[in-house]
Amino acid sequence: MYNIVNKYIIIKFLKIILNAILIFLSLGILLNLFEEIEFFKNLNQSISLPIILSLAYVPTLIIELLPFIIFYSSMYYFIQIRSSKDLLLIKVFGYSNVKIISIVAFVAFLFGGFVLLAINPITSTLTKYYERVKATYTIDIDHLVSINKNGLWIKEISENGYKIINAEKFELEEIKNISVYTFNAKHELLGRIEAESAIITNNPWIMSNVQIYDFKNNNKINAMQDYSFETENVSDKINSLYRNLDTISFINLITNYSLLNEKGYSKKILNEKINKFISLPFFLLLMVVLASLFTVGSLKVKQNFYYVIVSILTSVMIYYFKDLSFALGQSEKISLGLSVWMPVIALGLFCTIGVIQINEK
Repeated sequence: MYNIVNKYIIIKFLKIILNAILIFLSLGILLNLFEEIEFFKNLNQSISLPIILSLAYVPTLIIELLPFIIFYSSMYYFIQIRSSKDLLLIKVFGYSNVKIISIVAFVAFLFGGFVLLAINPITSTLTKYYERVKATYTIDIDHLVSINKNGLWIKEISENGYKIINAEKFELEEIKNISVYTFNAKHELLGRIEAESAIITNNPWIMSNVQIYDFKNNNKINAMQDYSFETENVSDKINSLYRNLDTISFINLITNYSLLNEKGYSKKILNEKINKFISLPFFLLLMVVLASLFTVGSLKVKQNFYYVIVSILTSVMIYYFKDLSFALGQSEKISLGLSVWMPVIALGLFCTIGVIQINEK
């Protein structure tokens, strides 16, 4: 009998979660579709491309919103089983409030693990596809940055021509083994700069052990110890241009951690993303518990409406508290790891106190 009751609780909850995800997914695709249509309106593209890009982009957004989707799904679930008297029937079989909440919260925890291991690799691939296609049609970008097995590549376009910069190794504030090729507007090679290293925290870059080849003046070569190279691409801007960790799955982060670090991703950034991934199942579990605090109790319909309003305000507060915590971490007021886990810890303490009280009802 207990297996039947457990199965009923779990299946009913999973159905509500899947329905909620489909609703959010549909709304997200619809809203994003308008933005994609606006982007492609002057590029003579069919409606199919904006639809495909919306389908590729929105799933990653859904994972970002998953804690709140689980929260509202749990609210609906607990209100529904209360209103239909199912909660009382379940209690007849010896289930306390805490046991019911524990089962639902554990399902949310497992669902979070499933998302990390099975869904996230798919969404990261879709995000990578989305960015690659959008970059192809982004005609107003003057500075392109990419990373591949051959190192860092930067293309800078100006009125008189363009430069292509390649560095074999990219660290947080320094690049090494640099080649800079300068072309005019007719794609003719004007010169080349070779440097052993460069500090890229500010403009201009400070290059070391430099050789400058001037092809306009009979391949004249100038050698110098230090050289100031004018560019708009400094380390912070380069990081923001190419480092979208949404294109890297949780499994890839774990298995290729050292390789990603060698490619230029700092350990702080990688560790922050890994902590965000690992904290997701715990966050989902706590959001279920939080939802139960607002709904398990009185059977009065008026109180249901009151609890829904309060819970919406609470979810907004959690959202901004997460943003505040991440901002503190990025500004180095606290460690990045703590900034990820601080909302989870605070929510856990609050839920622990609430569950003790709710079990008495």
